[in-house]
Amino acid sequence: MSLLSFKTRHTHPKNDIWPKVIWITSRFFLHLLTIWLNYMVNKKKDQSTEQKILEAARKVFVRKGLAGARMQDIADEAGINKAMLHYYFRNKEKLFEVIFMAAAAKLFPRINQIFESDQPLFEKIESFCAEYITVIIENPYLPLFVLNEINQDPDLFFKNVWAGKTRPNPKKFLEQIEKEVKKGTIKRISPLQLLMNLISMTIFPFVAKPMLERTLGLDELQFRAIMEQRKKEIPKFIIDAIKK
Repeated sequence: MSLLSFKTRHTHPKNDIWPKVIWITSRFFLHLLTIWLNYMVNKKKDQSTEQKILEAARKVFVRKGLAGARMQDIADEAGINKAMLHYYFRNKEKLFEVIFMAAAAKLFPRINQIFESDQPLFEKIESFCAEYITVIIENPYLPLFVLNEINQDPDLFFKNVWAGKTRPNPKKFLEQIEKEVKKGTIKRISPLQLLMNLISMTIFPFVAKPMLERTLGLDELQFRAIMEQRKKEIPKFIIDAIKK
């Protein structure tokens, strides 16, 4: 047997294996890639559907409140069937909690930033009113929900919602009021009383919204317009009352 024929007979089978290995490997990675792409597409669809549900629920809660809203109302607003809605959220209370947490995460840290900022006192009062009313106009259920949750289970509320930096901390704001009183730039007033005046004047119209709308004959657009005006009316009223 010649050396050439020996090499041909003994190396050819090995050479035939590599194309098969490459083909199998490529098929395997192609399969993994297909699984990953399908996962990403489905994940994107799930996120899109969930976002659509949350937006629909927010609109329904604004119109009807938690007590008046029904899961069917939310499903109709989102353009899906009720079974799919229950697949994502088992009840309206869970939906409301998710929406509330999103709104709270937007509002409360910003309020803390205002309280702890180095703004002059009068500017801080203006910023508080503008920021608070802006967020609550879009989430008018927020104040009443906070009050209800605190009354039902204050410990659970503070643990889940007002933990860490989310919990409002007006300490620096109260100290700032006291300093301004001592400097003589504002009239003598209790810092706590001033803070409560500020909070109550911004919160009350939203808590009393159904009563105000029916008593004064206001529709939703009129109520929103009035609240936009209060962004300037509240700080002006308070500042005029305390400045010397």
